[in-house]
Amino acid sequence: MHQPYEERLGRSHDFTVAYRFYTPEEGGRWNPVYQGYRSDFDYDQEIPENKGIYMIWPEFEDEDGFVITESETPVLAKGTARMWIISAHTKPLHQKYVKVGTKGYFMEGNKRVAECKIIKIGSLFSNK
Repeated sequence: MHQPYEERLGRSHDFTVAYRFYTPEEGGRWNPVYQGYRSDFDYDQEIPENKGIYMIWPEFEDEDGFVITESETPVLAKGTARMWIISAHTKPLHQKYVKVGTKGYFMEGNKRVAECKIIKIGSLFSNK
């Protein structure tokens, strides 16, 4: 059973994305993804301060927008996810670039495994 990050971290998510995992034929994963998956994040645009990829984890939602708590069933290949900036000291950087419509990627090392687009801003601009 997945414990929602909101309970674990004591705050709300930073933003929400619509995502699509690449198929194996597109260079994506061969194995399914489950709730609790911890990929990194990269922007599709050039970031002058970019020092690499960022520790921003997805937490997948069901079709009704609720966090999936079942951790033994694969998540959908296409859907929505709440995104969590794990390193608080990077929030000022992300506040410059996270906007509705910004495109990015779920990363496994230097490999893009999913594309995503920011569809909603959460608590990114709060003081928590």
